[in-house]
Amino acid sequence: MSCVKSYLNASHCTSTSRLTDIGACLDCQQGGLLQFTSHRNVRATSYRLQSVLTATARLIFTARRTDQISPLLRDLHWLRVPECVKFKLCVLAYRCLQGTASPYLIDDLSLGSADGNRCHLQSADSPTLVVKPTRCSTLGNRMFPMAAACAWNSLPAAVRDAPSLLLFRSRLKTWFFELSL
Repeated sequence: MSCVKSYLNASHCTSTSRLTDIGACLDCQQGGLLQFTSHRNVRATSYRLQSVLTATARLIFTARRTDQISPLLRDLHWLRVPECVKFKLCVLAYRCLQGTASPYLIDDLSLGSADGNRCHLQSADSPTLVVKPTRCSTLGNRMFPMAAACAWNSLPAAVRDAPSLLLFRSRLKTWFFELSL
């Protein structure tokens, strides 16, 4: 990134559309890269993605390496890598519950209120997902049904009860930004 910075002038820095395309490209690739890496390499891959994201933010704002990165990411409306992964999981879970996702993903998630054994519990009225037990603690916790259910159940009711996908994404991103403060 420092090599690129020497070729930019003030007019390039004010038109940040090309650099935000880098952020959007990273945003699209985060889930896929973290999904197909082994459990030992997830932390390293996440760290590399985060370092590219922070370097891009510093390049856009011409900030120094010692400057705080959180305000820069907030100004760009970018989430950190772990939050982006959770964001994508929650959006997929929402689409599954609305019936707009792929059928094989919809079949993996089930509401707790749909379970006949839980109908007498107080939590049966809340729209939480059933977290199915796994055998393997390393890979099992990262499988879609387990990870999506845990991410969905951690959301506040105001976010989960959004009537549309657009409003859900907006509330979810706002909630993640409030957590990162």
